[in-house]
Amino acid sequence: MVTQRQKSILSALVFVIVSIVIAIGKTQELLSMPSPLASTLGILSIGGMTLLWRDISSKIKGQNRTLSSFLSQYFAVKFVGWLGKRQRSKLEADTLNVRQVQEETLLKRLRKNAQTYYGKQYDFSSIKDCETFCLRHPVTTYEHYRELIKRIALGEDKVIIADKPLILALTSGTSGASAMLLSTKDTNTEFFLQGVAVCLDAVRGAFPASESLQRTTKLFYTPTFRQSEAGIPIGPNSSTPASSRHMLNLYTTPAPAFQVPSEKDTLYLHLLFALKDPSVGTLESNFASTVFYAFSALQDCWQELVEDIELGHISQKLALESAVRTSLESLMKPDPGRASELRAQFHQGFLGIAKRLWPQLNLVLTVDSGSNQIYGEMLRDHYCQGVPFYSPFYAATEGLIGVNLWPEEQHRRYLLCPRSMFCEFLPEANLDQEQPKTLLMDQVEEGHNYELVITNASGLFRYRIGDIVKVVGFHNQCPVVEFQYRRGQMLSVRGEKISEAVFLGALKKAVEQWPGAKLLDYSCAESGLLGDSSGGSDPHYQVFVELKGVRNISEEQRYKLDQCLQEDSAVYKSFRLKGSIGPMRVHLVAGGAFNELRKQMMSFSNTSPNTFKMHRLLRRKEYADFLLGKTVS
Repeated sequence: MVTQRQKSILSALVFVIVSIVIAIGKTQELLSMPSPLASTLGILSIGGMTLLWRDISSKIKGQNRTLSSFLSQYFAVKFVGWLGKRQRSKLEADTLNVRQVQEETLLKRLRKNAQTYYGKQYDFSSIKDCETFCLRHPVTTYEHYRELIKRIALGEDKVIIADKPLILALTSGTSGASAMLLSTKDTNTEFFLQGVAVCLDAVRGAFPASESLQRTTKLFYTPTFRQSEAGIPIGPNSSTPASSRHMLNLYTTPAPAFQVPSEKDTLYLHLLFALKDPSVGTLESNFASTVFYAFSALQDCWQELVEDIELGHISQKLALESAVRTSLESLMKPDPGRASELRAQFHQGFLGIAKRLWPQLNLVLTVDSGSNQIYGEMLRDHYCQGVPFYSPFYAATEGLIGVNLWPEEQHRRYLLCPRSMFCEFLPEANLDQEQPKTLLMDQVEEGHNYELVITNASGLFRYRIGDIVKVVGFHNQCPVVEFQYRRGQMLSVRGEKISEAVFLGALKKAVEQWPGAKLLDYSCAESGLLGDSSGGSDPHYQVFVELKGVRNISEEQRYKLDQCLQEDSAVYKSFRLKGSIGPMRVHLVAGGAFNELRKQMMSFSNTSPNTFKMHRLLRRKEYADFLLGKTVS
């Protein structure tokens, strides 16, 4: 912890900062600024300095941190706090007049790109309202843009957008082949202002302890990029924390670790430096699956990690460049006391281990909806028992879609951001139409499902993103949605269209009736994918499950899943009764099979660990064959 001497120095530093501000004659300017710096430095009396010091010192938690680290974090928290309140206020105002805000957002996009090849093709400069845009521009899919993006990759300017793209962003490919989209400065700015700032404001309101000056363990893996013919980076749309040097004081993982290319070695370093700090305040990652895999790895290698902490070195098993290793090892000092504490906790087992390793842990910040739902449930039930979770965003490679303004609610719902994207809604009943009629934000109905059609800041116009959402309510005039499923992840051997949400619900009900079984992971395949190895003549589902607590499942238990799906889907039941769909075949796979599959999937694609989502419907035969090879029952 910070010593009394360090506190005295810190107090003096704060005094010096304010004195300099006074000396250079900026006092009045700061006091008139609507900024956190003004409110922080505006009280310039000795009494004000005392209050400022008390505010800082009351938030200090942690050890082995420099005074500048605490100061930079304090002022960063103050700034983001001010920015969050400002952006939340803007969002609230926008939700009171959604139609006007959406039209302003659309016309801003069209004006900016009116002089591009694409803007001239669709005469953007003459479009004055939403209705004209929807009449003139077709609903699109990725094929509409493929050749245009190739031209941009070759170096042509002003093809679709006026700005040059920062990167050519690859989608995760969960529902098919990976697509290459444009990522711009505007997209990133919108994500930060309308997403990150607003969600951090929601966190502060729901979890006040998060304002303490504690470090975050951010599970992030440096993505690999290649270059287009014109030198534009191609890769996943995620930037490394090391690219924002001023943010590094917020994280337990030091900067050199973000240069390590190996996911396995980077994870070891994330865990090592997190374990060294008993005052970690937040665990953060894009998806709950990443957090779950981190705890699984911790369970496998905790002895080696504790030994490194005890001796003050870094395992030689890690393939680190010499400069990186030297830099990291300079931060390691023998700490037998902390090692002893850790061993005692690990020997008690892994139920609730997160809160025992880090007693001041306030929050797990990660998306745990959609395909990540089962990982979030497992974390809350086991490793992270007793720790609040917050699923902040609904976002995609295309950009920010919605924000969760209700951190304490277990049911994940997201307010659509009316200035991030121009949104249209395609009714679920019309998904098969090529040029369907769409609805606008102020025309949708609560309780109905729609596919989102978006116009974003990076060159997608009336673009079907493939996400089906349910409107579950309104915040003022703005729709609040729940993610339902990906259109490309539907089981449909006879046109029955079973969504991920429906199948998972049936699977969870069935597993609850299998004594001792707990679901860890699953994927499905349609029998046609496997050909002769499918084991049945009629079209059917092949289901692969990884379970904890059982070594085999009986035929009766396998059939129970089929029964549960029939109960939840009248269409599936009718096909089963007619015999046009055969009984599903359920395979129990060995422990760790899905983690191995995840690694194989990433090796076959350009997906990074930061953006990977498990495929619930397998579209590649080699993936299904891999799981067949891991079947134990």
